[in-house]
Amino acid sequence: MNIANLKNDLKYDIPAGIVVFLVALPLCLGIALASGAPLFSGIISGIIGGIIVGMLSGSQTSVSGPAAGLAAVVLASITKLGAFEILLVAILIAGFLQLAMGIFRAGFIANYVPSNVIKGLLAAIGVLLILKQIPHAIGYDRSGADAFAFAQANGENTFSAIASAFNVITPGAVVIAALSMLVLLYWDRTPLRNIKLLPAPLFVVVLGVVLNILFNRYVPALRIEPSHLVDIPPLDASNLGAYLQLPDLAHLANRDVWIVAFTIAIVASLETLLNVEAVDKLDPHKRETPTNRELVAQGFGNIAAGLLGGLPVTSVIVRSSVNIHSGNRTKMSAVFHGLLLLASVLVLSPMLNAIPLAALAAILIMTGYKLAKVSLFTDMYRKGWSQFVPFAITIVAIVAIDLLMGVLIGLAASLFYLMRSNFRNPYTIEQYRLHIGEVIKMELPNQVSFLNKATIKSTLWEIPNGAKVLIDASNADFIDHDVLETIQDFRIVAAERDIQLNVIGLRDEYQLSDPIQFVPALDKETQTRLQPADVLQLLRDGNERFKAGRWIKKYYLHQADATAGGQHPMAVVVNCIDSRTSPEIIFDQGLGDLLTIRIAGNVISKEIIGSLEIAHKLGAKLIVVKGHSSCGAIGLALKNEHSHSIGSITGKIQTAIRQCQCGEAHGATGSELERVTRQNIENSLGEIIANSEYLRGCIERGEMGLVGAYHDIATRTVEFGELVTPQAFDRYRTGPSGLAA
Repeated sequence: MNIANLKNDLKYDIPAGIVVFLVALPLCLGIALASGAPLFSGIISGIIGGIIVGMLSGSQTSVSGPAAGLAAVVLASITKLGAFEILLVAILIAGFLQLAMGIFRAGFIANYVPSNVIKGLLAAIGVLLILKQIPHAIGYDRSGADAFAFAQANGENTFSAIASAFNVITPGAVVIAALSMLVLLYWDRTPLRNIKLLPAPLFVVVLGVVLNILFNRYVPALRIEPSHLVDIPPLDASNLGAYLQLPDLAHLANRDVWIVAFTIAIVASLETLLNVEAVDKLDPHKRETPTNRELVAQGFGNIAAGLLGGLPVTSVIVRSSVNIHSGNRTKMSAVFHGLLLLASVLVLSPMLNAIPLAALAAILIMTGYKLAKVSLFTDMYRKGWSQFVPFAITIVAIVAIDLLMGVLIGLAASLFYLMRSNFRNPYTIEQYRLHIGEVIKMELPNQVSFLNKATIKSTLWEIPNGAKVLIDASNADFIDHDVLETIQDFRIVAAERDIQLNVIGLRDEYQLSDPIQFVPALDKETQTRLQPADVLQLLRDGNERFKAGRWIKKYYLHQADATAGGQHPMAVVVNCIDSRTSPEIIFDQGLGDLLTIRIAGNVISKEIIGSLEIAHKLGAKLIVVKGHSSCGAIGLALKNEHSHSIGSITGKIQTAIRQCQCGEAHGATGSELERVTRQNIENSLGEIIANSEYLRGCIERGEMGLVGAYHDIATRTVEFGELVTPQAFDRYRTGPSGLAA
């Protein structure tokens, strides 16, 4: 790593590590107490989580240590196994199991937790931090009050503890907590924010210590009792071995030990994966934690915890979120917090025991507020019930039960909505009009399970007799056998009810041939039946689909096969050469539906009129002369460009320019460009009428229609004029005005 970058990162990581250490220290002690384990085991796990896991982890923000979510598991396991030394054997085995999970890449599990549950987890931790720290903020610090479970070891629950706290308010603690929260709230508005080595939480801790010293000397009524201060048990540095409990390996073959080990490994791994997923969402740099490496790091951490007498280690959301909100840059903040925990039990305990718990409570309350902002709840509510309900259930369940059970309940709620959505909307169904008539299209999703059978069957059986039905399975990676049987049964029903059925896109392994009973390509019979007005409406409908982004899947292979023997187009389009204006696309038509004549500026020549007459011979029922916005040929004509052979095009457009009284001398604008384009379309219609007696006769007999169209490229809209009637022939000869603005 670059030395300059390392120094720059340490400016952020050291203060963040100090703040995390101050938060982690009482939590390590409180979780050990709630777990029924020796107090020092919590400190050992905090040191291991910081130094060993911190060094091995790939996460730059996660902080590991003893977790409240495992307190109940540890307490029950100690009771079941009979001694803490036997539990250490289970923790040691759990570490090796996690190591194996990481090596065999089980970290993918985290990717299957929906974001509404992750956000619920974060918000729940925020709510818990606020609720659990309110008693400390007002000076109520009974044994067991740190437990994160709803029901606490001292017989109270979260809400009764808050109610009891207000009966025994400590004024000094309230003053320190209130001032601390004001400092944290307005810190960014003070000049002190520019001092990188003095983060707001660290200042709050120092402020709490100083205030309590002043209270002791000058305001005894506000003095804070030792029971409301941090309490690190005394340690004899010359006899550290007395504080380390070793695993009793004689119980390695104990069946109950292995059951506990599997329980700890699964719970700790799930909690870690959920936490790192949540922490990654909080990370302002959006770095992604390698989950398999994280499991390996946690495995080594729990092996060390089992050997040295610590509690099980996991990634901890409270410490991690404090780490992020304190502005850490790299994982060195987690390592540094572990080193501080080690130093604290060796030499710093007298100094740290002067910190009021109210100051730490203020830090955690503000962290909780950032995790559970009102805006988060309103944002989730706006996303709909399917997102909000699992989010809310996750919060309530975590607050009322515990972290892991709360997440599992949230997952169940999210799964319910997923199944409900899948059951109600297992497909999309659309009815659209083509030249071959009305087509009903059912498009199957990526996964079609047996839950979808009932709705798919009822929809298919309700299709009216004589319909054309297209079942598109192109996007389906999996279709349950029950659904395949339903489709097979519908083939029989369709044959009896004169329903033409196409089933396309089925994968080979389903062993069903794709029946193609109709192809959306024009045949002679359909072409003959169409009238010019019908064709015009089909083009309007196609453009509406194009505008809305709902164009029809074309199945070009089927259309190519169907049109290989001959063409039966329904319209011919005189179109500009512009690459953005392909008629087949903007009218949402398939192979063989349209004849397209491309010429710059959609001007008319003798050859083009000959092509239009051939189009009628081929059965086309409509001529469309289509100009478009931002036409390059019109722009060149407005600039009076006639060099080389370009004049053969721009010369024809000059007529429209003179009619609109536009040109370079007037400084042509966008609106003038559009006026000339529209007038040029009208002139082209007039040239067709004036120069083809054959086409005039076709129009008079109603065999063929003629219409002008203006395509606005920016809005994807094609504006059609009225069909030219025989009564309008003289008008076009004397001065066309249909589309000209």
